[in-house]
Parts: sequence; C-alpha cells; structure tokens
Amino acid sequence: MKFTSRFCSSRTSFLWLSAVIFFISVAGTARAQKRPAGYVNPFIGTTNFGTTNPGAVCPNGLMSVVPFNVMGSDKNKYDKDKRWWSTPYEYHNKYFTGYAHVALSGVGCPDLGSLLVMPTSGPLEVDYHKYGSSYSDEKACPGYYSNYLSKYGILTEVSATTRTSVERYHFGKGENHILMNIGQGLTNESGAMLKFVSPVELEGFKLMGTFCYCPQAVFPMYFVMRVSKVPFEYGYWKKQRKLGAQAQWDTTSGKYKIYKKYDREIAGDDIGAYFTFRSAHPECVEVKIGVSFVSMENARENLRAEQKGFDLDSVKKAAFDRWNADLSRIMVEGGTDEQKTIFYTALYHCLLHPNVLQDYNGEYPAMESGKIIKTSGNRYTVFSLWDTYRNLNQLLTLVYPMRETEMIRSMIGMYRESGWMPKWELYGRETYTMEGDPATIVIADAWLKGLRDFDINTAYEAMQKSAFAPGAENPLRPDNDDYMKLGYVPLRDEFDNSVSHALEYYMADYALSQLAYAIGHKEDAAKFRARASDYEKYYSPEYGTLRPILPDGSFYKPFDPLQGRNFEPSPGFHEGDAWNYTFDIPYDIKGLSKMMGGKKKFVSKLQSVFDKGYYDPSNEPDIAYPYFFSRFRGEEWRTQKEVKSIIKKYYKNAPDGIPGNDDTGTMSAWLVFSMMGIYPDCPGSVMYTLTAPSFDRIIIQLDGRFYKNKKLIIEKTGSAKGKTGRISHEEITSGKTGILKIRSYEK
Repeated sequence: MKFTSRFCSSRTSFLWLSAVIFFISVAGTARAQKRPAGYVNPFIGTTNFGTTNPGAVCPNGLMSVVPFNVMGSDKNKYDKDKRWWSTPYEYHNKYFTGYAHVALSGVGCPDLGSLLVMPTSGPLEVDYHKYGSSYSDEKACPGYYSNYLSKYGILTEVSATTRTSVERYHFGKGENHILMNIGQGLTNESGAMLKFVSPVELEGFKLMGTFCYCPQAVFPMYFVMRVSKVPFEYGYWKKQRKLGAQAQWDTTSGKYKIYKKYDREIAGDDIGAYFTFRSAHPECVEVKIGVSFVSMENARENLRAEQKGFDLDSVKKAAFDRWNADLSRIMVEGGTDEQKTIFYTALYHCLLHPNVLQDYNGEYPAMESGKIIKTSGNRYTVFSLWDTYRNLNQLLTLVYPMRETEMIRSMIGMYRESGWMPKWELYGRETYTMEGDPATIVIADAWLKGLRDFDINTAYEAMQKSAFAPGAENPLRPDNDDYMKLGYVPLRDEFDNSVSHALEYYMADYALSQLAYAIGHKEDAAKFRARASDYEKYYSPEYGTLRPILPDGSFYKPFDPLQGRNFEPSPGFHEGDAWNYTFDIPYDIKGLSKMMGGKKKFVSKLQSVFDKGYYDPSNEPDIAYPYFFSRFRGEEWRTQKEVKSIIKKYYKNAPDGIPGNDDTGTMSAWLVFSMMGIYPDCPGSVMYTLTAPSFDRIIIQLDGRFYKNKKLIIEKTGSAKGKTGRISHEEITSGKTGILKIRSYEK
C-alpha cells in the first residue's frame, strides 16, 4: 500500500462534514507539494524493524510526541507485531494507550517512550489493558500527528516545540478524562514521582535508562503538565502490591487504588494521575507538557518560554515551517513525486538525532555526573556514533555545518566532564553499545573538511588517550593491550566480536593519522597509519575473506564465512558475517585488492557479494560496498548499477520503506547521499564517490560561514564530459563553477 504526504489542515471540531474536510485537505495538498516538508511521509520506516515513528517533533528537538501502541490488550487483539519494542509505535499495531513524550527514533534497544497521556470517556479506568483503544484516520506531517479513537469517539491532535508538547482532545459531552500514566513505557528502569501543583498543573519525574541493558546508564526526566480547563475532579492512582495473606490488592490481577482526596506527592513504580471533566456539550481540552533533564523548575520554565498559551494551531504551523526551512537547504528538480517523498522523508529522519539537551536557560546535566552546567550554544545528546560516523555526520558537515560543529563541541565537552569521548551516549550517560572509537572518526572527518570552530587540541588529547590507554582502563578500546602488542585482537571467546573490534580500531587509527598529519604531528600520523595497515593479518587466502585469529596467531577453525547472517552469533563478527566485513577497509581498497590478487579478482569477488545475496543493506559494515567499484577506472558503471538497484528494491514510500533499523538516521543518510549522486564512502577522508543522481538537478545551499561557494549544484548528464569516480570536499564546496555534472550511464 502506498502513502502520499499531505498538508495537515487543523480541525477545531470532529463534527466537521466530510466534504469540507476533503476540500480543505485537497486544497492544502496542492499548496504543500511546492514545499519540501509537504513531501514528507512520517509513516515510512514504521515497520520492518525501521523503528522510526510518525510522532510530532521539531528538527533536532528534545521533545517528541509519539503514539504508543506496542503494549496492548491482554488478548493482543490489536497487536500485530510484538517482536520489536525499541520504538513506541509499530505501523500494524492498532491498540493505542496514549502519547509518549520524548522518544528515540531508529534505535535497536528500548528506552524512554514514557510519560503517556491518554484521553478517555465514560467511567474512570486506569488500567491501560482496559482503557486502551483501537484507532483510525491517522494523519501525520512534520510537527503534527492526529488519530481518531474508536472506543471513545475522540479525535486527538498533537504538536511540539523544541522542549514542549501541545495536545488537543476533542471530547463528546458527558464525563471525560485525561490520564498521565507514568508507569508504562519502554524504559527498563522503574521509579517515578507525581505532584499536583494546582487543579490544572501536575509536575513529576520518571527514572529512565539502562539502554541496551547498560545498568549504570540511568537518568531522570522531569516534566510539568498543564490542562486548559479546570477539571471537575483530579487525583492519582497506584498499582497495589501483594504484601501477604491479608492484602486487599494484588499486582498479578492488575488492581489499582484511586486517590481522590490525597493532594501531595506520590511515588512508586506504576503510578499515574487523572483529570476528569464534565460537560453538557462537546468540547476541546488542550494539554501542554514541558520536559527537562535538569529539574522540574526548568521544565516549567521551558513551558513558559516556548508556549505562552494553549494554541496547537500556531505551534503546528511553526513546527512545519521550521521543518520546511531545514529541508529546503536541499532542493531537487526532476524525478517523480514518489522519489521526492522518499528523499525528503529520509532527510527528515536525518534531522531527528542527535537532539538538543540543554534547557531554555542553557542548563544541562554533565556527562556521567550529577553536576549541572550552563552552555551558551546547543548541547546535543543521543550520539549513536558507531552508526552515524559512516555518513550522517558527513551529511551534517556538508549541509548543516554549524549543527555539526556544535555536536562536536558537545563531544569534546563530554570528554572534559567524564574523561572519555562518547561512544553511544544517551542523555548524559554512556551506554557502551557497539564497539570502537567512533568520535575520533567524526571529529577528524569534520576537521579535514574545514570545520574548525572547536578545540582541536583537547580533541586530539582525547583521541590519543583512547588510542594508547591500557585495555582495563579503556572503555572505548577494551582490547587495546592485544591490539597494541599484536596488531590485531585475537578471538579469546567464541562470540567476542574480535574482528569487528579490530576493524573499528583500524578505522579510527586511519582517521587519526589523517588528522595528525593535518595538524602537524607527522610522527604520530605515520604511527597510526601503520597500525591501520594491520588489517592484513586477518585476511585468509583460503577463503578470500577476513577470518578470526586465535591467541597463538593461527586462524580460527572450523570457519564458515557465512555464519552470522540474519544477526545470528558469529565468531569474531558483530551483527554480520565475514562477507559483510571483508571489504570494510575503505581507506585501503587498493591494498585489499592487491591481497585478493589484483583489480580483476577484487571486482569479481565484490560483485559476487551482490550477485549471491550476501550484501546486507540494513546494517552498517557493508553499506559502502557499492561505491568501492568506482575506485577502479572502467568499473564505475557497477557502482551506478548497484546503487540504483538498492534504492529501487529497499527504499519506498511505504511503512516498510527502509531496509531495516534506521539507526538514528544512518540508513536514511545513505539514501540522501545516494539520491544526490555523491557518497562519503571513506570516513576520515575528504573524498566522495560519485554515482548517477536520482534527480535531474540538486541544489544544496552551502553555509557561507564555512564554505566559499553559496551553492553546490549537482546535475545528471549523459555526456561523456560528466564526472565519474571520486571528487574532494574542497572541489564541491569551493570549485570555480559550483556545478558538478555527473555522468549517468549503464553497461
């Protein structure tokens, strides 16, 4: 089933005639198609483990308001997919239990996705298994989401600012409720507190964390919630514990105690609050929520600063306009509307994470401590760097360089505060998810491409620390003792990911060598470049792939280069098999080809990865493979052929339109670059590899504070004068004409 984006016209009453709604929707669609944000379809990637969501959020915003449908009724009647709960929303599920506030997009482990606000009607019910509702008529566009709750006949609408949400619930007459469920959510942590400040204002906090089961990655999220109407009644609920034979309540039967007269704070693991409204006619009630990772007072200040009253329509328009301004940094000409939808939705996904962390007053929680620090710029969080160092950070460097600069300043700040660069940081805590030393690669890449407004000396100090610190003291390179002594990481346990670890260290050392040379540390550069060359130790001529090495220096056996497909455990390799990793040496493709017997054998072997179905478009280690053909003159057509085939097969305007987990925008960044015709296939290098663009013309607005040219224009041409192969960052940002003509051809 295909989906088309449409301008989301606001509805102030759910009683509007369908003909009027249709007219406004069609008229709005015609207007929106001329604006990049009008092409975005937020439902792309919401199934097939894409783990994106259609919720309301601003570019790189802290607040997101996301429909929660992954924990449903006892009978699972409305839950089609119970396998993947790292996001609050899965497209095929239809059992809605509220809107989550602050959620992650495109991640592989559950966390956050809490503070659930749910509108209901009729007798008060606080058990989400019972008060949840099926829904229909979903609508979403950048900064806005809406649905219709079938059980209650309630139309819901939500939007967001950077740090706050606004929600509008269209109730029928009679008794209606707005519930704040602070017990349900995706986080593995428990513990929360609530307090009514007044009949219309609720404050509290929820403990979050343990992302990917890292036990110490825990942090509180504070909030303040206000409703637009004084309720008839308000109170708390709390799930009861079974304390003994005389206990009246039993958690196993899902019973809750209602507190109607208690108006001080309440705490627990499974608690909530409710507002009850009574009306003789249909009415709308709006809700505002401000969040902070510092304090409840800061959450309240964020709410005051970003929303003066209750006005969802204004917030929605402002959010859409912000998205349109950001997406308009890249304008495309030619191509189909379907291609534009896929392209601009991917760019939209690239601008969700990292997101700002600091409050309106500049305060944020320091890395790995309880200290509160104040910044004058943006402090960013949610650094999924093992994923994003491959392409997303390069996209930001090219199109949004000020944002990337502030992200790098944030990483350096994390080093100053905690003693280490981030690896997979989440709201001021390190989760140590995945492997390697990815911040080194991101910072080196940006510096080499001309971003200089950050403290490179402190950054280099941090990089050297991770490169040389002993393994027992080194959270980024825990295998560093073996790595420095042997030049590789031996397989000491069957599933210890040794080869994957070493490849990440090699990649970081390559990037570090390039940076060291650029800033005048030539002896360091030679040392790191030599370390990066040790990948050769893993090459097995017998299999023609990389292969784990045992502590005695011999190859691991019995060895199956295909073990590890479909994310099954594999000796030496993480989330993949030997074929997914063997060509992941982007900085020395010529050296790798020499080991494989030369250009002809290398190209043939790489082509077989695609022909035999070994290529995995859903994970990072091999996503640059299609571009390696272009390192050899006369083979560029293979790059164009494979890239075009991958786009056609795996990216589409549908809920399963991303090949797998978006990894905080990494898969989407692959698509954005590939459809533009340039790809940064070697992180830590200034080079891009070219392919045929999907559009006739792409116009990228360049930031004059960073680049000489005001625009980069990419044009597709069939002329032999068009470029193929590779091109440098300097050429595309400071070239004489500002026009890059890429030759499109197939063989």
